Amino acid sequence: MMSLYHTHNFSPNQCGSSLVQTIEAPLPLVWSMVRRFDHPQSYKKFVKSCTVQSGGNGGVGSIREVEIVFGLPARFSTERLDKLDDETHVMMFSIIGGDHRLENYHATMTLHEDNGREDGGKTVVIESYVVDVPAGSSEEDTCLFADTIIRCNLKSLANISEKMALDLVIRTQIMEIDAY
Repeated sequence: MMSLYHTHNFSPNQCGSSLVQTIEAPLPLVWSMVRRFDHPQSYKKFVKSCTVQSGGNGGVGSIREVEIVFGLPARFSTERLDKLDDETHVMMFSIIGGDHRLENYHATMTLHEDNGREDGGKTVVIESYVVDVPAGSSEEDTCLFADTIIRCNLKSLANISEKMALDLVIRTQIMEIDAY
């Protein structure tokens, strides 16, 4: 998966990286949030709201208009879903507009079940991206900015997924106690 989805060739004016987050929650639960192109605010803290433009059903080719929370150097971003594979747990999207400096931004997320546990209770999320380095900025500054946002999003995804997984365990135990 790394060589297929997370190895990028950069132009001289581009940068990017790959970030990894291990989540103490089953893959199907984590994927159920990641795959919702129409609702990124479920775990992305910098997203205030999202509207899928007319004609989009949330599938490949859909365009979303994302409103960014106050305080970031942008108000909105226009993004296109390039790939969504429920079998291999791959999502790819591109930023195609907005009032920010992330030009030609292409991101890939892949989710992997941690085979080290019998219950399949861990998920490894890898997110990589390629983006143009804006004029007047350095490669290091551009990657630092993008990496910071992605790290926050992945940490938020982990926190929310782990809380949901714990809630499911507790509800299951209560149902078992009630059935006893």
